[in-house]
Amino acid sequence: MQEHIQLTQKEVNRDLLAGVLAMPKWWLGAAGFLVLVILIGLAAYAYEVNKGIGVAGLGRPVLWGAYITNFVFWIGISHAGIMISAILRLTQAEWRRPVTRAAEVMTIFSLIAALSNIMFHVGRPWRLFWVYPYDFSRGIFMNVRSPFVWDPSAVMTYLIGSSLFVFIALVPDLAVVRDRATGKYAPKIYAILCLGWRGTPRQWRLQAIAGILLSALVLPVFVSVHSIVSWDFAIAIGVEGWHSTIFAPYFIIGAIHSGVSAVAMIMALIVWLWKMDNYLRPDHFDAIGRLLIIVATTWFFFFFIEWIFALYTLEPPEIKLRELQVFENPYWWLFVIFLLTSFFIPVPMWLFKSVRRSPMLMFFTTVLVNIGMWLERFLIIIPGLARRSPLTFDWGSYHPSIIEILIVAETFAFVALGMLVFAKFFPLIPLFDVKEGMVFRDTIRVGRRVVPASIRETP
Repeated sequence: MQEHIQLTQKEVNRDLLAGVLAMPKWWLGAAGFLVLVILIGLAAYAYEVNKGIGVAGLGRPVLWGAYITNFVFWIGISHAGIMISAILRLTQAEWRRPVTRAAEVMTIFSLIAALSNIMFHVGRPWRLFWVYPYDFSRGIFMNVRSPFVWDPSAVMTYLIGSSLFVFIALVPDLAVVRDRATGKYAPKIYAILCLGWRGTPRQWRLQAIAGILLSALVLPVFVSVHSIVSWDFAIAIGVEGWHSTIFAPYFIIGAIHSGVSAVAMIMALIVWLWKMDNYLRPDHFDAIGRLLIIVATTWFFFFFIEWIFALYTLEPPEIKLRELQVFENPYWWLFVIFLLTSFFIPVPMWLFKSVRRSPMLMFFTTVLVNIGMWLERFLIIIPGLARRSPLTFDWGSYHPSIIEILIVAETFAFVALGMLVFAKFFPLIPLFDVKEGMVFRDTIRVGRRVVPASIRETP
């Protein structure tokens, strides 16, 4: 990093535990609003369960709508934790230190939100309890060829691995909170959670090894989860536009694009809401902006190749589907918004250093990216299903109902509330990682300038 503020361990503890040991003035109001949105969404879901799935905008032939779009979107957001934490931890990127915890926690709540969309989508949610391993109501075993078996298996594996990842990294910080918490029960609860941590050399060694091993082990899951989500589409019979062999890497790089953008959004919110500008410096936003340029360009290359694959065969159904997406109502204007917000507005802006170093502009551009990536999933799912029938008079359209809109809003409120509640009870920026970075920092002379550098212990 080219700039930093050197702080003592006492100052780090004071700053990073301020939101845990005391409640920010805005916290209750924000949490109350999010709880209200969640309650309205749950009421809409209860109405859907009572009246049936018909109250949603779903119908033949468009049987997948906002719920599955939201499912794929949240799976994509969940890739932020592994991209920022695991990969950058293995490559020893210094700028990751204040960012990793928020990315990992967002992964957990995003996965829970994604799983909830599967429950929202099925007409009889109580049947989900018999997916594994035997459906007693029908007297048959699970259908291993069904995406409803693949998706929960992959997502639950990813959720367990991510939860372990967060907890292992959280243990040293829990011990710090244990020693500073007040009240009758809080110190005892934190003492149980920190597993008797005393900071001995053996404990630090085991914690470091566990972090590296989990980083390496979770990477195959990171790749497989969104590949499996892409196969949900690829195995569907008779849906044009879903049979591209590039779907797996295309979905993965799209997930990284939306996930890393979401991390940049969280970074800006941490700076504004928790006043952590001493820890998240303009250089951190600059670094994630550079990463986003690479990720976005790679994603756009895969998007271009996917269209080339579709049009190269000159099959009339594929060409007609692309014409529907690009030229016909209501999809053409969604397609234009999708391209502008996901690539053509943010990427040129990120090429300017002043934009990358501005939390406000990074927040604005990354919000645009996630709007565009949600629309991308929508445009993959809906137009293909609308043309699924070979007879033109059976083609359908899709308009999300108010029930769907409220439930989709509930998932966004759930993830936001989860992040707020976590930040109230646990430090959102890892104390031990920041302190380690402070210890490793040194200065070196480059020409006439003295600049910060990072040192590493030699074995």
